[in-house]
Amino acid sequence: MERLSGTLLNWASILDAETLRQAERTASLPIVHPHVALMPDAHLGKGATVGSVLPTRGAVVPAAVGVDIGCGMIAVRTPWTVDEVRGRGPLAPLRGDIERAVPLSAGRYNKRLTPSAKDRVAELERLGDDLGVLSSVTSTAPNWALQLGSLGSGNHFPPARTH
Repeated sequence: MERLSGTLLNWASILDAETLRQAERTASLPIVHPHVALMPDAHLGKGATVGSVLPTRGAVVPAAVGVDIGCGMIAVRTPWTVDEVRGRGPLAPLRGDIERAVPLSAGRYNKRLTPSAKDRVAELERLGDDLGVLSSVTSTAPNWALQLGSLGSGNHFPPARTH
């Protein structure tokens, strides 16, 4: 690990100048707390560096990761307050429950479609056939359907249970 500034840590062995400048701009935002962490696969993105961890205080930035490839991230409002969640005890078991509930890594950890994803896959396959693009998608990304509703291939969000 290399500390590039008080709010920027780097685990990437190769970091080009543009990616570094982008990460420095992000790390200088007043909402960053305690620091931005660049993962080994960090590279230039649209707005934020892809392969970075962006913890914030007083803000949620759901589109900060994957903006260059159209990854979808959402923030979900729960019925619980921070005090209610913390009052139930350590957060580690909650993280484990979330990791078990949200599919990760098409073909490696995630080997099945959820019922809601099956419906969406069928819809997308029909659309892909109508547009004549389905065969090119399936030939270049055969596990595409397993990534729907998942955390993708796991390069940015490795599950804690594998460490």
